[in-house]
Amino acid sequence: MSKPLVQSTGRRKEAVARVRLRPSEGDAAATITINGRDVENFFPNPTHRMILTEPLKLTQLEESYDIDVTIHGGGVTGQAGAVRLGISRALIELDPELRPVLKRAGFLTRDDRKKESKKYGLKKARKAPQYSKR
Repeated sequence: MSKPLVQSTGRRKEAVARVRLRPSEGDAAATITINGRDVENFFPNPTHRMILTEPLKLTQLEESYDIDVTIHGGGVTGQAGAVRLGISRALIELDPELRPVLKRAGFLTRDDRKKESKKYGLKKARKAPQYSKR
């Protein structure tokens, strides 16, 4: 395996994705590998695959780079969002002129929404036990 051209990190909720981009070799189709598995195998849901390939489609670089991702933490949707942010950041490192396009699409904004923590005396973050008058 050749040395990565660029490395970046993407995060969403509890998911952290380390993304490595390297140029596609020859006329072989570009591959996306996540934790050593193929993207179709790792994300069987087509919606999640669409989320993480959006920056590549927007910049028309789908066949230009092989992408290797290491993810840990979070759920499937959070992981897909983390990969999307990581890919967007890596593309900007390679070509800073892509920044306005990706920024306009909202792919460079770190979605900082997290699960609200549970409060004592409550059943969940905001759900209270049923009130009894008598």
